[in-house]
Amino acid sequence: MGLLSLGTPLPWNKASKYADHVRKHGIIQFLNVWKKEKMHRRTNLLWGDEIEYTVVHMNKDHKARISIHAAEILHELQEDEKNKKNYNASWKPEYAKYMIEGTPNQPYGSTIYDLLTVENNMKNRRKLIREKLNKDEIVTSLTTFPTLGAKDFIYPPYLPTADSGSSQSLYIPEEAITSHARFPTLTANIRKRRGSKVAINLPIYKDKNTPSPFLEPLSYLSKKLFTKILNSNSNGQLSLPEIVSDAKKDHVYLDCMCFGMGCSCLQITFQACCIEEARKLYDLLAPMSPIMLAITAGAPAYKGYLTDTDCRWDVISGSVDDRNEEERGLKPLKNSRFVINKSRYDSIDSYLSPGPQYFRDHQFKNHYLNCCFSSISHYKSKYNDIPLVYDKDIYKKLIDNRVDDLLAKHIAHLFIRDPIVIFNELLNQNDNKSMDHFENIQSTNWQTLRFKPPPSNSDIGWRVEFRSMEVQLTDFANAAFSIFIVLLTRTILAFNLNFYIPISKVDENMKTAQIRDAARTKKFWFRKNIIPTDSVFEGKHSDDNNNNQNENGDRNRNRNEGENEDEDEDAFELMTINEIFNGNPKNNFMGLIPLIRSYLSSIRLDTNTFSSLERYLYFISKRASGELVTDAVWIRNFIRSHKDYKQDSIVNSTIVYDLCKILEGVNQGRESALMRIYKTVGDGIFGSKSIFSSDHINIINSTPFCNYYNKTDRLPCLQSHCFTRFSKDHCEFLQYKRFVHLNLNRQRRKYSYHRCFINDLNNVYPGTLDECYVSHSNFSKNITLSELNHIKNQDISISYPLPWLKQDQIY
Repeated sequence: MGLLSLGTPLPWNKASKYADHVRKHGIIQFLNVWKKEKMHRRTNLLWGDEIEYTVVHMNKDHKARISIHAAEILHELQEDEKNKKNYNASWKPEYAKYMIEGTPNQPYGSTIYDLLTVENNMKNRRKLIREKLNKDEIVTSLTTFPTLGAKDFIYPPYLPTADSGSSQSLYIPEEAITSHARFPTLTANIRKRRGSKVAINLPIYKDKNTPSPFLEPLSYLSKKLFTKILNSNSNGQLSLPEIVSDAKKDHVYLDCMCFGMGCSCLQITFQACCIEEARKLYDLLAPMSPIMLAITAGAPAYKGYLTDTDCRWDVISGSVDDRNEEERGLKPLKNSRFVINKSRYDSIDSYLSPGPQYFRDHQFKNHYLNCCFSSISHYKSKYNDIPLVYDKDIYKKLIDNRVDDLLAKHIAHLFIRDPIVIFNELLNQNDNKSMDHFENIQSTNWQTLRFKPPPSNSDIGWRVEFRSMEVQLTDFANAAFSIFIVLLTRTILAFNLNFYIPISKVDENMKTAQIRDAARTKKFWFRKNIIPTDSVFEGKHSDDNNNNQNENGDRNRNRNEGENEDEDEDAFELMTINEIFNGNPKNNFMGLIPLIRSYLSSIRLDTNTFSSLERYLYFISKRASGELVTDAVWIRNFIRSHKDYKQDSIVNSTIVYDLCKILEGVNQGRESALMRIYKTVGDGIFGSKSIFSSDHINIINSTPFCNYYNKTDRLPCLQSHCFTRFSKDHCEFLQYKRFVHLNLNRQRRKYSYHRCFINDLNNVYPGTLDECYVSHSNFSKNITLSELNHIKNQDISISYPLPWLKQDQIY
């Protein structure tokens, strides 16, 4: 949730007077850390995940309500964390009292085997919560509780206090908000700074019996508040849009921060080796943020209604929108400093670039392939095509302290916001030892990604937080997406990939991602050429070969220009999520999943580890292809097919009860429940009874890999799936499929030998083959096609099994 300081929070009329003080000292604190840490290098990857859980009360009348008993459970969990040895979970309060935030107690490490502990850690966290529950309670990982804000949605029952309290909501009682001073103060100060309550309107899902136009009825409390208006009406029947000006026809009206901050998400934070790497990953993950939002969508219902959206993003964005009318452009600027085009919670507004130091005088070690890659940045100024609003005085101060232009604008842009929660005891700090003022503003800029400087006087490095994903219904799916993001960052760095597109197109994608069933039905802007010419797959990565690099690069560029004379190397186009993840051979586009598999191949994992990771990649590949649906689609279909659903868009508590009952069964491993949720998680949820069972064959189409010897100038080309030698006389093709088998009866989830099939041969040289083939063959120096006919399309691994070499470090 961000910075959780303790002290006496100031109300907005007092806090607003110290806004400049916090901004001034926040910049000083950032500069102190930046000067100390900007050249610091760390060697190992550290990362962690964050999941927000919801505690639900299940009563005998088949009603499911969120339980604020979670606050007591959280206290007990924190006591266990403090007192028990080898405790592998950490707990924090979240905005709503029915929520519990769980993370690993220690970050995951830099080995590939750390990835294999993620799912068990998540399962253990859920188990630890479950041990503290009452008999009539369960723990879920729903993005949003479908009846949050509807009648009788909370246990114990409380009524909203629309004329008092921090939110003054028509639907959410004050008791639903966590009592930590930060949260009610944040709620009240956002409302007061804005000058009104927040207002979110979600389009209603029009089902067969949904009224048209849909006019949301008044709640019981609303009828009490607006008695005079209702009595003055001839028939006493008025709808919400007719009384509340912010409410719209054909929409569901939400009026409180809890509707957004009471949602749950899945976030990943990873430490980079240096500031340059952190900035690079920040940029290249930005185009992925809406894609990951769409494929993890999990929020089809709000306040007891099915809505025509699938994601939480616009809800949470609107729920913390503290901009006043001048800042929203509704009135001319008079008392405010800026017109601001987005809420505090939204997509990023600019790329950082890796920074000038990245390509000025450094050659960075590629830890993945034990080589050095050229210090080339893919960033171009044209990608930042949105006018950036930033504080020019802060920008000048940063520039005067030798912070580069893009990073200075990024920080100055964050600091156009006011600090919302200020604690009286923390007004005056030692700027050399504290980052509280900086974090006060940084932590209330809730964007799709967060670039995080190291804390003061800490061993922690520069970090990037990936924030767009929705939490998944199962620990298996949460682990899969967490592992995918980490492997994607390693693949980006190993192959020097390029995902840059204009930032305006990322914003368009964010809107598209929230459309109903966007993962299967919509297209997203994505870069066509993600494998640059300076990738290790098409350029030299050995110091011994540097002399030949420019020559080979020129030849490669000439070849590409001849084939695509009119094609812009920075071109982007609309792609389906299936194409982005699984590739499109017709357009010569290699998807993210094959790239990650190629990366895993290049680091030579043992077969057991590869098979375990493939379980997650297979699931994501199927989700991307549409064979598996998102959680939002599954929940919507569950609601619409329920016996108590009247095809009128209304979601009652008995439907939610049955939904939660299935989800609890899933996370306790009940086979009947697992079968009910199969459509969104697939085989992977069954563990050993998954795609790796003995009656399945896992076929992986990936780029062929070899040992990258310094002695050879033949390099694998990902785009054409072949080995290419930069010579007009020789074009060498080595293409194979890896058929991986698992025999549970004999080996218990151990793969058999890797199998290789060779085809499309034309003057293949032994040097391009793996060492196992060369050592067991009597091939001459130059082998003709006719000499290889005897092994074409044959499984040569039967005679010469490919040895798998372990390499622990993925960083």
